[in-house]
Amino acid sequence: MRARLPTLMLLALLIALQYAFWMGKGGWYHGREFARQLAEQRAQNQTLETRNAGLVAEVRDLKSGLDAIEERARLELNFVRPDEIFVQVPRHP
Repeated sequence: MRARLPTLMLLALLIALQYAFWMGKGGWYHGREFARQLAEQRAQNQTLETRNAGLVAEVRDLKSGLDAIEERARLELNFVRPDEIFVQVPRHP
């Protein structure tokens, strides 16, 4: 009976350490869960980075193309600013 007590205590200690390794805070199971969440977050970040790059390109095009847009609006749509006077000269064939 005396020899069984230390064996049982060592077995209980081994089980407690194994539980902490596999299921405890920072254990193997939680490490796998964090790795899964990290992969999911990286995929989501990649999607958002791609979308943001497209938006940045669109904003850049709109900023640099304002003169071209204004010129087209003036010629095709007779765009006039509030402080300007529009004079239309008829063309005779």
